[in-house]
Amino acid sequence: MAEPGLPEGNRPLRDLLGCLLTGLVLFFAVGCNAAPFSYPLSFSAGWNLAGNPLTTAIDVQKTFASQAAVQSVWKWDAGASRWSFYAPSLDATGTLSSFAATNGYSALASIAPGEGYWVHASAAFSLGNQSGTAYSLGASALAAGWNLAATADDISPASLAATLGGITTLWAWDNADSAWYFYAPSLAADNSLASYIQSRGYKDFGTLSLGQGRGFWVNTAGTIGSFNGTIVLGVPTQTSIKANVYSPDQGGSVYIAYGSSPGNYTSRTDTIALTAGSPVELSLGGLIPNTRYYYRLFYQATSGSGPTAEYSFHTARPAGSTFTFAVQGDSHPERVKTQFDANLYTRTLLTAAADRPDFYMTIGDDFSVDQLDPRTINAALVTERYTLQRPYLGLIGRTAPVFLTNGNHEQAARYLLDGTANNVAVWAQTARNAHYSQPASDGFYTGNTEQIPYIGLLRNYYAWTWGDALFVVIDPYWESAICVDDPFGGGPKRTNLWDITHGDSQYQWLESILTNSQAKYKFVFAHHVMGTGRGGIELAGEYEWGGQNGNGTWGFDTNRPTWRAPIHQLMADKHVTIFFQGHDHIWARQQLDGVTYQTLSEPADPNYSLFNADAYRSGDKFPNTGYTRVTVSPAEVKVEYVRTYLPVDEGPGKTSGSVAFSYTIP
Repeated sequence: MAEPGLPEGNRPLRDLLGCLLTGLVLFFAVGCNAAPFSYPLSFSAGWNLAGNPLTTAIDVQKTFASQAAVQSVWKWDAGASRWSFYAPSLDATGTLSSFAATNGYSALASIAPGEGYWVHASAAFSLGNQSGTAYSLGASALAAGWNLAATADDISPASLAATLGGITTLWAWDNADSAWYFYAPSLAADNSLASYIQSRGYKDFGTLSLGQGRGFWVNTAGTIGSFNGTIVLGVPTQTSIKANVYSPDQGGSVYIAYGSSPGNYTSRTDTIALTAGSPVELSLGGLIPNTRYYYRLFYQATSGSGPTAEYSFHTARPAGSTFTFAVQGDSHPERVKTQFDANLYTRTLLTAAADRPDFYMTIGDDFSVDQLDPRTINAALVTERYTLQRPYLGLIGRTAPVFLTNGNHEQAARYLLDGTANNVAVWAQTARNAHYSQPASDGFYTGNTEQIPYIGLLRNYYAWTWGDALFVVIDPYWESAICVDDPFGGGPKRTNLWDITHGDSQYQWLESILTNSQAKYKFVFAHHVMGTGRGGIELAGEYEWGGQNGNGTWGFDTNRPTWRAPIHQLMADKHVTIFFQGHDHIWARQQLDGVTYQTLSEPADPNYSLFNADAYRSGDKFPNTGYTRVTVSPAEVKVEYVRTYLPVDEGPGKTSGSVAFSYTIP
C-alpha cells in the first residue's frame, strides 16, 4: 500500500526520508480560539492533502470508515518518527493494527487540531460542511524541519511567512494536476521565485490561500540563532566553494548545511571550532556544476545557538550560459564623510546583491593600511583594516563570492619585505588571505605559484573561466621590488617608471593565459594602469604598459627585452574585451585598439563627486556613486553603471538603483 508523497516531485516518503533533514515533523499547531468557523470538506480521486482547521479532533474511523471511496488516510507521527495509517478495508477485517505494525506504521485514530493529513481515494466524495471553532496557526508551534499544518485563517503563503517567521519553503498539493504549489520567502525577496517555479515545474500560489481545510507542508529553520558574524564566500568552482566565517565576539562551533532546493539541505560541512576574532574556512564540496545551492550556517554555543537565514550561491557556468557579475571601485572606508558613508555603502552592496550576481569583484583600496601611523603600526592594527570590511562585504559575500584586487593603499607590496615576519607587507597579505578566501592554482584556477616566507601563496594574481568569459586579475604591487606609488610612511617617489614592473613571471603567465584561452570574452582587472598615475587610455602608451618613455620615444625593447609586447598591445592582440580599473574615483568608459578601458566609480561617496575628470580626455564620464553590473551572454556583454544614493539625496533623475549609462559589446 503506497505512502503519501512529499514535496520535490511527489516521491513516496520512504524514498525521500534519506534526503531530508533529520526530524521530519508533522505540525501539531498551538493556536488560539476564534469565532465559529465552517468549511466544505471534499476529496477527489487520487491523493488529497487536507488539514484540520478546527479546535476539535477528527475521529478517523467515524469520519472515513463508511466512505467506500477511501483507500487510506495518513499522518506523520512525530513522537514515533513514523507514519500513522488507516485503511477502512483493513479496519473491517480486523487486520489494520497488524498490517500497520508489519510495515512500520502505527494505526491512525485521530487527527488533532492544526494537523495535516493525506487521503487516498478511488473516487471523489464529499463530507459536507464541517463546523466548529476556528484554529489559528501559532509561530511557537513550528518545529525545525518539515511541518504538515493547517489553519482556519484565510491567509496567503507570503503573509503567513511574514507573520510567523522562520519559514524556508511552503507547499500545497494540487490533486487535479498532480503538482505542487510552491512558495519560498528567500526567492520572493530577490525576485527569483517565478523563475524557480518555472524551472522546477511547480505552480505559483497566486491568489490561492491556505485556509478552508487545506493541508500544507512547511519547512522551517526553527528558531533563528543570534550569530553575530559574517559569511563571505570565495573560490567557487564547478563542484565546490569556500565559506569564510568570522565573528568579532562569539566563539563556539559552526557548520553549513546545503542543498540544491530551498530548505532541503542534503549535505553539510564538517563542524569547525570558532574563536572570537579569528576567521575559519568551511569547504562545501560535492556540488553539481551550473546549479544554484541554498544553505544556512548553524552556530552552536552556550547561548544564541541556531541557524542563520537561508542564502544561496551558483556553481560555475558552462559555455553558452547567461550570467551576471558585479564590480565596485575603491571603497576607502577610512575616508569618512569625504568619500565614504556607511549607510550608502550598505545600500550599494544590498542593491548589487539583489541582482544575484554569480560573484562580486573589488578593484582595490578597500583596506587602506597606509593611513596607519608607521611609528605604532603592528599586526593587530593591520588586521583591523580587513575586519572593518567584513560587515559590509558580508552583505553581498554571503551570496556572491568575493574576488579581491590589490590596491596601492593596501601596502601589500614586495618593496616592504625585510626578511622577517614583522613587516607591513606580511601583515597585510596574511590578514587578507585569512579573512577572504582567494584562489590559488588548483585546476579550475591558475595563478601565482610563488611562496613568500611567512605568507605562503600570495593569491594576488589569478584567472579562471566562467561561461563564455575568461577572468584575469593582475597585480603590480607584489611583483615590483621598487615602490609603485606612495611609499609607506612617506618619502620620495621613484622617478623612473621603468623601475616599477608587473614582473617577468606575471607577464609570462598573463601572456600564456590570454593566448591559450578559447573564451569568447576576456576581462582583465587591475587597480590601475601601471598601478599609479591618473587616467585610462591616456597612460596606456607609456612604459611597460605601452612601450614609450615619458618623452614619447620608444623604450620597450631596451627596458623589457624578454617581453613579447607591452601589456596593452598584448591585450589588444589577444582580444581582451574589457580592462577594468579603479584608483581614479570616476566612472569612465574609453576604447583603444579594440580594448574597452572601464574605470570604476566609488561605491560609497556621499558627495557624488566627479574626481579626476581632467585626466580623462575622451570617453563617457560619470560621477560617483554606484557599482557596475555586467551581464554576459553568448550574444553580447552588457555593461551598466548602476547609481546609488542616500534616501535624503534622491529626487528627479536621482533614483537609487537606476542605470545611468549602459553599453553592449558583441
